[in-house]
Amino acid sequence: MPSMPRPRPKILIVLHQESSSPGRVGHMLIEEGFDLDLRCPPLGDTLPETLDGHAGTVVFGGPMSANDEDDFVRRETDWLKVPLRENRPLLGICLGAQMLVNHLGGKVEGHGEGLVEIGWYPLKATEDGKKLMHWPDMVYQFHREGFSLPRDATLLATAETYPNQAFRYGDNAWGIQFHGELTRAMMQRWVVRGAHRFELPGAQPGRDHLGGRLIWDMHLKRWLGEFLQTIFGRLARS
Repeated sequence: MPSMPRPRPKILIVLHQESSSPGRVGHMLIEEGFDLDLRCPPLGDTLPETLDGHAGTVVFGGPMSANDEDDFVRRETDWLKVPLRENRPLLGICLGAQMLVNHLGGKVEGHGEGLVEIGWYPLKATEDGKKLMHWPDMVYQFHREGFSLPRDATLLATAETYPNQAFRYGDNAWGIQFHGELTRAMMQRWVVRGAHRFELPGAQPGRDHLGGRLIWDMHLKRWLGEFLQTIFGRLARS
């Protein structure tokens, strides 16, 4: 009898709005050989008590704060003990990274002078980051809060306004403040729905978001593919 095909490993995808999408991250993980298990805690989806059935997880961003008192924010932040305890690959993006920082005992707060990062901003890899891979010079941001570096974490990339931009904790936990997952359609939607935030100090006008994409997005996309392979790639091929 012909052998049954081996089931594809699953990545748990945690989203925070009904309209949210894993975007390019989802596309790249599928190309790497994974299936996606999408959950949205704000809409009532539960998160598993163990990741035995998953190869890892990605926790995405959202318009809420990691400091909000909503039940789902507290539950999800506490749930991060599951991938950490089981040493499963975990990537937090923006809000997801901030939740991870709160879970690890760090702080999430706004800039002392009220500055935000909404648009394209320079990024600088640390020496530890350079040893890992080549990083893009410019990245896309959409946040009003940043985070402290958790104790025992390794800083991988920094920036002027919010100095903690990417970190690694332990063997398999990663957090990034910026967004590499946006497709063009996603960015257009963010620019329309988030236009009211372009008046905040430090934010860039909407035309610069799409204009910057033409210049810098190819480098960000290339980095994202390499970054995801660093975190998850070997699992799909093992």
